[in-house]
This record gives sequence, C-alpha cells and structure tokens, in this order.
Amino acid sequence: MSRTTFFEVRVLDAKTKEQLCFLDKVEPYSTIGDIKSLFHKSHPHWYPARQALRLDPKEKTLRDDEILQSLPVGTTATMYFRDLGPQLSWTMVFLAECIGPLLTYLLFYCRVPYIYSNRYAFTSSPHPVVTLACACHTFHYMKRLIETIFVHRFSHGTMPLRTIVRNCAYYWGFSAWLAYYINHPLYTPPSYGELQVNYALVIFVMCELGNFSIHLTLNNLRGEGPKARRFPMPTKNPFTWLFFFVSCPNYTYEVGAWVSFSIMTQCLPVALYALLGFIQMTIWAKGKHRAYSREFKDYPSLRMAIIPLIL
Repeated sequence: MSRTTFFEVRVLDAKTKEQLCFLDKVEPYSTIGDIKSLFHKSHPHWYPARQALRLDPKEKTLRDDEILQSLPVGTTATMYFRDLGPQLSWTMVFLAECIGPLLTYLLFYCRVPYIYSNRYAFTSSPHPVVTLACACHTFHYMKRLIETIFVHRFSHGTMPLRTIVRNCAYYWGFSAWLAYYINHPLYTPPSYGELQVNYALVIFVMCELGNFSIHLTLNNLRGEGPKARRFPMPTKNPFTWLFFFVSCPNYTYEVGAWVSFSIMTQCLPVALYALLGFIQMTIWAKGKHRAYSREFKDYPSLRMAIIPLIL
C-alpha cells in the first residue's frame, strides 16, 4: 500500500520576501485554487480573487487549475504572493459598463436642465433621426445587459476595481460626449437625409442580430464543458456564417454596429468611438485568433482575426 507524499508550501511576499504563511501536509493533487483558499483562512482580508501566486516574483502568475505535484517544485514549495487589490465579478463589471452609458444617453435625450440652455430643458428634437438614434443606442445597451445576465459565461472570475473605474470612465464618458452632440438643439440631420438614415439603420439591426447570434453560439460551445473543447464553427443561423472567414465575428458585428450608427447620425464623436473600439477589438481578436491557431492543429487557415481576408 503506497503512502501519500504530502507537500509543504511556503507563501512569501513578492516584494519583501517575508513569509506570510506556511501550509503543512498539503495534498499533492491540490490545485493553486485550493492553496489560495488555505491561504485565505490565515489572511481573511486576502480572498482568493485578490491573490496572485508565482513560483518566482518575475514569472507569470499560476493558474487556479494548475496542480501542485505537476509544478516544477519539490515537496517543499515556495510561492510568492502579490495582492491584486479589490476585485469585482465580471458580471458586475459588464453591468456597470452598460447601465452607465444607457442612463447617461437618456439624460441628454430628455435634455434635463443644465445640460443645454434652460429654454431647451425637457424639450424634444424636431428631427426623427434623433429619436431613432436614442432607440438604437438604448437597444444596444439593453441587449448587452440581457446578454450579461442570461448569455455570457466568463472564463475569468473577477477584475480589479481600479480597472473597472477606468473602463466605466471610458464608456460613460464617450456616451455622454456623443449624446451631447446628437441631442444638441443645433444638431443637423445627415447630408443624404432619410436614405442615409434608413440604410444605416438596416446595417445596424443586422449587426446587432449578428452579434447576438455569435454570443449564443459561443455560449452553447462553452456549455459542452472543457473536455469537449473545440473551436467555434458556423451553424444553420446565417449570421454565424461569418465564422467561415473570421475568428471573432462578434467583434466584427460590434464594429459594424458602431460604424452604421456613426453613418446614421453623421456625428464625429461616434465615428471616433467606433475607431477606438475597432482598434481595441482588433487587439483582442488577434490574441484570440493566435490562441485558436496554437491550440487546434486543424484550425481553418482561411480565417482572419476580425475582417475577412484582410485583418
């Protein structure tokens, strides 16, 4: 009968090298997540989501699912701890990022006092495109809220509070900036009138439906569990056929929605927001594309990251 070899784990502060915790008789099949839970018992203010554990202060952070006996350590392991700061769940992050722009835009649309001249307080724009733009903006963020609550499954548990503040400042600030101009009393409709607005509206709706379809497909893929992990493929839904050409069609549709919204409103701040969003989503899409290519040997070579045949 074989005897189980237990591990000893020393947790040191990554900066001062001071020993913070000593864990005795740790099971060899314990994960980093288990070690974080044990560490949390002796330091309750550092809950697992705040902890980053490394084998060397300068190396990458260990994943929660890594197993102790699989690590390049002896039966006495030394780990270095770094405090990640206060954390919030990704669900709360997305809710904060979506509710802010939704409400901010409506304040400008309703022209609450002190935004514009008092004589315009609680008045409405005579241009139908302004109301249409408000409906589209509201629909976009309501869709994102519904997806956050019922569709998305987040692979990362939390985000640092300081990052949330920065993200909210970005989304809320841009929402206020573009809403200020679109709902301004001196706003003028697009150059080509209803033709420009209607064509842009059709593209916007298609992109929103496409984005939602991709999120449902990705959610169903994750629902099969880690053992059945595979890359996303097109389904019978025509909106998912963009998977034939790009790895992250959700970003393609998202960019398309904001480009069409900028055409619909013919508003420069919206175009700038679409451009910045495109740059950031391209970075994310390229990272995801590289990860798919590394993980799956049979990954389709025709696919690009975000723009078919180009990027």
